[in-house]
Amino acid sequence: MTHEDEFMDFLRRYYESRFRRIFWACLALVLATGIAGCGDGRPKRVPVSGRVLIDGKPLETGFVQVVPKGNRAASGPLGSGGRFTLTTFSDNDGCVLGKHSVAVLANKSLSPTAIRWIAPKKYMDSATSGIEIEVKGPCDDMEIRLTWKGNDPPHPYTEYFEAE
Repeated sequence: MTHEDEFMDFLRRYYESRFRRIFWACLALVLATGIAGCGDGRPKRVPVSGRVLIDGKPLETGFVQVVPKGNRAASGPLGSGGRFTLTTFSDNDGCVLGKHSVAVLANKSLSPTAIRWIAPKKYMDSATSGIEIEVKGPCDDMEIRLTWKGNDPPHPYTEYFEAE
């Protein structure tokens, strides 16, 4: 074997050995990532969207808030047709599975001393709204129904406050 052949044999063994090390390192990295999971370390969420109706008509102003026990609340603004899409951590990532209480905040600030209530005040707190939903999986047709019936006053109104 000539010096040139020995050198070429050395290079072949060196690169084969190096390739094996890189291969095994990459394989270990892929396996470790797979074992750790691809999730973001947060609770599992599913996409949830739907609409809010008040006395059968779309409520197009305000926010929906879904409050899971022991998890972060999900919320979304109301838009055209009363449509909403829930967000918990990042845009439109949805809500955790389970039964959850709901709040709907629907008012407009008219001035520092006046608020226009577009939905009854009781709906603005998940503890008093009386609304509960169950998220069983991805959903794009969740419907939340509100009413003015039985509320005082039984229609949208403006509330005034004293200036400080």
